[in-house]
Amino acid sequence: MLPIQDFESILQRVEPHLCDIVFELRNIVAEVAPNATERIHSKGLSYFIESRGGPVSAGVCQIVIEKDHIRLAFIHGAFLPDRLNLLEGAPSYKKFIRLASFEHAPWDYLKEMITASYRFDPREPGATLKIYKPPVN
Repeated sequence: MLPIQDFESILQRVEPHLCDIVFELRNIVAEVAPNATERIHSKGLSYFIESRGGPVSAGVCQIVIEKDHIRLAFIHGAFLPDRLNLLEGAPSYKKFIRLASFEHAPWDYLKEMITASYRFDPREPGATLKIYKPPVN
């Protein structure tokens, strides 16, 4: 994880009501992906497993700071099981979940999604052949 001073520099551009979302997402990543590398990028933070590759090939997630919300983004989101159908973004493989309020965020589900992304390895045979499609109700 980044030194606290570097992390706090990111928070300077986050609306106060969104800071707790960033903190909580960072805590979840630290819990479920303790060996993930954390990097600052142009719109927030990215997490990846350096032993597997870089931020794209081995990406776990990104915390993207928008003006009125936070996006929890997954570079391989199209391959993750999204049983609540919260992932947005088309037509690429990168998907995101929009978070505008700490109180209304589905924290257990976000932890589940980060865990799934951490476990996903696109290098495994057949890993990228199946794009997840949520069941139609």
